[in-house]
Amino acid sequence: MGARRQPPTVRQRLLEAAEELFYAQGIAGTGVDAVIERAGVATGSLYTNFGGKDALVVAYLEERDRRWRETWERAIAGADEPVERVLALFAATARWCSTTSAERGCAHLAAALQLPAGHPGRETALAHKDHLARRLYELCAGLQLTGAHETGAHETGAAGQPGDHDGCRDLRDDLLMIYEGMNNQIALGVGPDPVARARRVAGWLIEARTTPPSSASSRR
Repeated sequence: MGARRQPPTVRQRLLEAAEELFYAQGIAGTGVDAVIERAGVATGSLYTNFGGKDALVVAYLEERDRRWRETWERAIAGADEPVERVLALFAATARWCSTTSAERGCAHLAAALQLPAGHPGRETALAHKDHLARRLYELCAGLQLTGAHETGAHETGAAGQPGDHDGCRDLRDDLLMIYEGMNNQIALGVGPDPVARARRVAGWLIEARTTPPSSASSRR
């Protein structure tokens, strides 16, 4: 017989309840009493484990970020070619949507929109988006692009990234536009299979940036 699974701790129960309610009802629309009731724990346990709602919001967003990073990195590791490693962002999203509550789109985007500037939860949400941009830039750097684009070609990269002399930052930013548009469609319930559509459009974009102009013109 396998080892008996341990029941969730009070902290885990609070975190699971917070994730369910914050994601479905919004952070501002969910009070700590609702979280405590859903978790089925004593009132004081929330303050013992988290100190208050702000820290609970941070823990909720950090936990989703941790699971998302694991899902994305597994998708990257399973891709053999540089293009597929970039497109792993969408493979990971498809996997994420099948295993996690994701019908309202990106939890971190929602949190950034709901919370005021300076709120620790908003800072956590922005850190998630910053990691997404940085990691995607690294993956784009593995592509053989056709050349630098005029826009931003001589700028210094944000947050210490190199200037966009090889077009990586421009491509990354375009892919992020596709990705965030996909998240909006998921949240709104608009259109059939937004993840597959986003992956297809991203594939076209990458092909346009990696196919030599002579080869592209010969197919017209």
